Amino acid sequence: MNMLYEVFNIIKERIKEKPEGSYVAKLTTDDEKKAINKICEKIGEEAAELILAAKDNIKEEIIKESADLIFHVMVLLAYSGVDLDELIKEFERRRK
Repeated sequence: MNMLYEVFNIIKERIKEKPEGSYVAKLTTDDEKKAINKICEKIGEEAAELILAAKDNIKEEIIKESADLIFHVMVLLAYSGVDLDELIKEFERRRK
């Protein structure tokens, strides 16, 4: 879980600071509507790739595509001002 927090904090930092050459900065530099569209397009693309990997039952690809999908969802969360702890609290709420 610590790795997810580490990645999430890096994503937030790159959204804020927009360092040159940063993939996250590139996704989030445009105006809000364009940035959201780019992020959502990547989420859709990665979800489709994960589905294909799952249908082909290729474990290594399932892992890689899952990581890509989770990463882009984390970009969306951070860009939208949702903290990772809020997501975890939602999972906890659902478990009860």
